[in-house]
Amino acid sequence: MNPEQWLVVGRIVAPQGLRGEVRIYPESEFPERFLEPGQRWILRPQGQQPESMELKQGRFLANKGLYVVEFAEIRHREAAEALRGAQMLVSVDDRPPLAPGEFHYLDLMGLTVVDQTTQEVIGTVVNLLTAGHDLLEVRRSPTFIPPGSPADDQEDQAADPPEPEPAPVPKPSGRRKAQKKAKAIAKAAAKPKVAPNLLIPFVESIVPVVDLANGRIEITPPPGLLGL
Repeated sequence: MNPEQWLVVGRIVAPQGLRGEVRIYPESEFPERFLEPGQRWILRPQGQQPESMELKQGRFLANKGLYVVEFAEIRHREAAEALRGAQMLVSVDDRPPLAPGEFHYLDLMGLTVVDQTTQEVIGTVVNLLTAGHDLLEVRRSPTFIPPGSPADDQEDQAADPPEPEPAPVPKPSGRRKAQKKAKAIAKAAAKPKVAPNLLIPFVESIVPVVDLANGRIEITPPPGLLGL
């Protein structure tokens, strides 16, 4: 299976009743994926290729946050049980129309994020999280220096750095221990520190421009949003 040809819209978590219905945990914000009759594709656990199935009907269980779906090919509980853990897929070309200001998840992945005022490259979109409202997860650019960080203040420091304090000479009996400790400190200092990804609220006041044609997003971050 070529993953680039498919979108995962749900995961079958359990049978429902005795007539072959299944419970599906949604991974799509489009209810029609689970309610409107039509062709769907199912990838079974350990399966190599998706199977075509006809969705007959579906309903939403609000108290569970799940959909109960009936497929024409699944008529009894044993067959439904065999689908536990399977993914429900749709073709990447089967995208519902969007309202103005809405975007498909995959279209946002990989977009370059820049500061609208300075045009500085901040990073790249790697995920979209939902936590009350949508958040763009952005991997920082190696050249991006967060405001207020020590590196950001270096340009303002004209004085030469102070001379390091000489290390005490260890006694002969403790020389090996001191050398081992020095090596450990040097190794820890040399290990690169990976800055955490940025989380940027995906709202128009902060993200006024999403330019899919040019592969970029412009943001107007409030104070403190990009800091460490």
